[in-house]
This record gives sequence, structure tokens and C-alpha cells, in this order.
Amino acid sequence: MYHPRYLTRARELCDRYGIHLIADEIAVGFGRTGTMFACEQAGISPDFLCLSKGLTGGFMPMAVVLTTDEIYGRFYCDYLEFRAFLHSHSYTGNPLGCACANAVLDLFEKDDVLASNRKKIAWMAELMAPFASLANVKEVRQTGMIGAVELRGYAPTDRVNLKIFEHCLKRGVFIRPLGPVLYFMPPYVIEREEMTKMIETAYDAVVSL
Repeated sequence: MYHPRYLTRARELCDRYGIHLIADEIAVGFGRTGTMFACEQAGISPDFLCLSKGLTGGFMPMAVVLTTDEIYGRFYCDYLEFRAFLHSHSYTGNPLGCACANAVLDLFEKDDVLASNRKKIAWMAELMAPFASLANVKEVRQTGMIGAVELRGYAPTDRVNLKIFEHCLKRGVFIRPLGPVLYFMPPYVIEREEMTKMIETAYDAVVSL
């Protein structure tokens, strides 16, 4: 995780040297960080914006790449001009994926998803706070509905990630630590009771190491 100022400076450097800025929001787009897109928090607009996951609510694989009119215009031409960017893949425009994406976009239009997420972001901050007092925790990080707890004092051979995974799974919670980093990316439909069980179970797992 990094401060939005990093993206602001990256935009400035790209503009200075004529380099396209690509914002990879595949995991963080569509409200995950508290705003519709994470780059909004830096006050910048990228040249390419990569989106997926949240686009279909995680139910179907689908991805899009948005770009500026200027870049699009460089490739939009008559076929015989040979400037077209002829690209596609086997699942381009998959109708089931598109139906899921339309349903998700409908939800964003009719429901205040971002306001609901901000409430759950506050829950997560409150529930994750106890991790900071543990001796085997190096750092607790959070950006929106993404939380990470980095452990310390363990070698890769200790397999703390597997121990935490097994501890939680036995108690009905499925998590997937990345090495010594325990992270949370709950679905937007999660309720307070469910989030409490998820984080408190993971806390007990870390305490038991």
C-alpha cells in the first residue's frame, strides 16, 4: 500500500517525459478503496485504466481496459490504413460476463454502494486495531476494504500462513495468507457479525502461533 501522493507524482513524471501512465485497478476498482476508483484519491486520470473482478462482482471472469480518446484515435482507422489495434481473445464480449457486469453497474446506480462500504471500512479499522498490540505483528495496514497484518519473527520454513489457514478453516473461516502477511478483502455484502467472526478468528490464529 502506498500514499495517493505516489500516484500524483507518477502522473507528473509521466507527463514530463511523455510516458503513458497505466493504473492497474483490477483488484481495487469499483469502490474497494472507498472511492469508485483508487486513482481518484490522487486526483489524477491515467492513460490506461485496467479493470476486472469488481466489474462482475467476482461471479464471472471479465476485464476491460479504458483509455483516452487521444490514444483510441491513434488506432481507429479504415482497415486498409493498417493502424488498427487488432486484438481480441476467446472470451471477448462473453454474454454471461456482460450480463454480470451490467447487473453490478445497475447496483452502483440504484444503491449507494460507496456509502455502505465506508461504514464497513470503519468496522474493519475497529476490528483490526487489536492486532497492533501483538508482539509478533510488525505492521497493520488498511486502505478502504483492504486490510493487511504483517507478521514478524518467522522464517518461510515455519509456514505460519498454513498454520493460520488451518486454524481459521477449522472454525469456518476461509482466508489465504500470503507468506507472513495476513490480509482481508471481504465482499461488499458482508455484515458486521460476519466481519467480526472473520477478523477475530484470524486474530486468535495469530495469537496461537
